[in-house]
Amino acid sequence: MPYLFTSESVSEGHPDKIADQISDALIDNFLAWDEDAKVAVETLVTTGQVVLAGEVKSNIYLDVQKITRSVIERIGYTKSAYMFEANSCGILSAIHEQSADINQGVDRKEKQEQGAGDQGIMFGYASNETPEYMPLALSLSHKLLQELAALRRECKDIIYLRPDAKAQVTLKYNDDHTPQKIDTIVISTQHDDFDEEETMLQKINRDIIDILVPRVKAKLSPEVQALFGDDITYHINPTGKFVIGGPHGDTGLTGRKIIVDTYGGKGGHGGGAFSGKDPSKVDRSAAYATRHIAKNLVAAGVSDEILVQISYAIGVKDPMGIYVNTYGKSKVDLSDGEIAEKLKDIFDMTPYGIEKRLKLRQPIYYETAAYGHMGRKPELKTKVFENTTGETKTIQVELFTWEKLDYVDQIREAFHIEPK
Repeated sequence: MPYLFTSESVSEGHPDKIADQISDALIDNFLAWDEDAKVAVETLVTTGQVVLAGEVKSNIYLDVQKITRSVIERIGYTKSAYMFEANSCGILSAIHEQSADINQGVDRKEKQEQGAGDQGIMFGYASNETPEYMPLALSLSHKLLQELAALRRECKDIIYLRPDAKAQVTLKYNDDHTPQKIDTIVISTQHDDFDEEETMLQKINRDIIDILVPRVKAKLSPEVQALFGDDITYHINPTGKFVIGGPHGDTGLTGRKIIVDTYGGKGGHGGGAFSGKDPSKVDRSAAYATRHIAKNLVAAGVSDEILVQISYAIGVKDPMGIYVNTYGKSKVDLSDGEIAEKLKDIFDMTPYGIEKRLKLRQPIYYETAAYGHMGRKPELKTKVFENTTGETKTIQVELFTWEKLDYVDQIREAFHIEPK
């Protein structure tokens, strides 16, 4: 029987995502000047206020206020009417030194012997539903909000947009688990005040359906475009007026959008947030590593859909175990347990091995903090950082290394799969 599946995303101006971006901007600045920094920073944002808290082990000092204000300005909170504005909000820092008890379990005389920064379970997922090997409902939700942000910055077609927004897409699937059509699109976007509420609602509804959706649709493959039928149910700002938003309307915290950050409810999640954590924290690095494994397995032809789980004990370098679930879609004559055993010979899953393979000691994290950590495009980017003395450093980094299909050949050789 056909069924429905829904995923959501939130914009860069959503309160929780503001917090994520501030935390990850701080990570990048620490790593730019001290690649061995150990950082775990949480951010809270509310009306006119930012609170930074966490633990750091580093040999540098950062102007956290300046970094925080630059992030808020970049997102678009630049007007006093928003009740949260880059230049006027208060910033309280309660960042202190990392616990020596934790650090002794991570740092080792030989770097390759470093232990995991915490215990826990991490999941990676991939399917061939989209070219980026991501669930389609989540991919569309991200794209709607990325295009909405582009429209906001253009200040041409839709001039009343404010930074806070959410999107949700519901797909109807056939019995064979292929998407049949888009059933429902939900978009709530913050906006300037209008003189008449009815006029406001009509204009926002019209602009979303007639401007935003066609712009998104035009960038998609013909197969996905065909899912946009005339019978889509739209819920545009379903509560009505949405002037009060951002941190003034809802307090934001680092790490509260972990499903948006990953697979939109498909696959699995171990519960650990990513943003604000340096790569010694396996909540982050091992989640990237398992995504890297799952994506390369699907691309190599091992299965059309794969979930990979890994687990660690704090201070121990070797994982407790690797689990694989192919959802009955495996294309190789091996059990899921046998597939997992083969992965141990292909991928070094120690914390140091993951950091080296995916180049995670680079300042690459700010870009991950909105519109998903997975399914993004690997790319080289030049970034400039400034320290408290005014000295600048220019670094070329490689973003989203865990999205590279660089192990496909090795996997095909190990599993005896002939290239198509």
